[in-house]
Amino acid sequence: MKNEKELAKEINQLIKILPLTIQKKLKKLNEDELIEVIVDLGRPIIARLKDEEIFLTDKPATARNILEITKNLSPFGDDNRAGIEKTLHRISAIRNRKQKIIGITARIGRSVEGSAEFIQDYAKQGQSILLLGKPGIGKTTMLRELARISADDLLKRVIIVDTSNEIAGDGDIPHYGIGNARRMQVEKTNMQHKVMIEAVENHNPEVIVIDEISTKEEAEAARTIAERGVQLIATAHGNKLTNLMQNPTLCDLVGGIEPVTLGDEEAKRRGTQKIVLERRSPPTFNTLVEIQSFTSVAVYQDIGTTIDKILRGVEIEPEHRGISPIIEKSIKINRTETFIDYPEKIENLKKIHPYAIDKNRIEEVISTAMLPYTITDKIKNADLVLTLRPYYRRKKGPLKEAEANNIPIHVLRNNTKNQILQVLSKLTIENNEKQKKSKELNLNKKTEEQTLQQKLEQQYG
Repeated sequence: MKNEKELAKEINQLIKILPLTIQKKLKKLNEDELIEVIVDLGRPIIARLKDEEIFLTDKPATARNILEITKNLSPFGDDNRAGIEKTLHRISAIRNRKQKIIGITARIGRSVEGSAEFIQDYAKQGQSILLLGKPGIGKTTMLRELARISADDLLKRVIIVDTSNEIAGDGDIPHYGIGNARRMQVEKTNMQHKVMIEAVENHNPEVIVIDEISTKEEAEAARTIAERGVQLIATAHGNKLTNLMQNPTLCDLVGGIEPVTLGDEEAKRRGTQKIVLERRSPPTFNTLVEIQSFTSVAVYQDIGTTIDKILRGVEIEPEHRGISPIIEKSIKINRTETFIDYPEKIENLKKIHPYAIDKNRIEEVISTAMLPYTITDKIKNADLVLTLRPYYRRKKGPLKEAEANNIPIHVLRNNTKNQILQVLSKLTIENNEKQKKSKELNLNKKTEEQTLQQKLEQQYG
């Protein structure tokens, strides 16, 4: 994957197409927090960040400002979206009745490796996965990462049906974020279902990836693909499973729902009315993922059984998964919550020796996430070593010394804050669990000794 400097270059490409009056102000903002820039005719230009909105101008945007932006873009499609070649940014237009552009939403597109880590096991099992979530929550980012994992890590033949060029970016050459997956572009949005079928018939895929299934034709095409034994990974409109069940257009993705008249005996046996709702057919997808935030999801496995239980009034609790965000210390995994205990004494901090990993990046993650680690430059003082795959294979210098001294070596896939955070958080939780079990064993042993002592005192006075 590309490093953070190259990702910053892509963001700079978007900033360059915006009016000169706001470029300097945008560059001063935290690029990691920037979501989109809003330019509406007659209103001040706004930058939307994760937790706030910032006015970039005091004066209202002019028609010239909008023209400056659009002249540097590829032509807008029938979905009023355009892009910048070899980037994932999406520029959407608002038009007046005469089809003149009077508003622009410039959304930052990022390829985030590791964003699908907590659900990639379902992809490895070959399950068809449907992602739900509100706009801007990260559905496309997770979808892109699942496509890359399927193509690069699982070595499957992956075809992406990219209707708005949002998964693999604008232009004929796909963005590096999809790895070795192939991409089919769609001329018009209403042709997406035809391209989905064409992908299966012409290119022999093992996995089809689709963003935004939104019509009955697309839902039917998805069912046809699933019936041919091809794994599907897709997003759909809706926040929750119940939204999808109530959507007459898309409920077929989870098997469809129809009223059924029961016989007297069956209605009595079930303790229900004679007319009940039941699932019509097998669901298109095996697993449904509700994206709740950038760092947490709720997962429903075996969609068919889940739908049947919901229709019978059984309360279903999904499996909650997540990773520790930098601003939080708790990690939710399988409905349990583990807290990272920060040692009171600095001597109790575990010492990390980074080899070919950015030291400043590790220190920033440790500081911000309040993880119980510190950095050491000497391998002999280290409790663990962090390195990258290429260096681990060679096992030279400090890595050779660490192995000789039985110091654990943890291999990162890439030199990013997200990957460092995931590895250190996981290690911390494992250490906390070990310490907890050790304390429980010691407590039990102490209790047994006290009980034995009490018996001896009672027996012998």
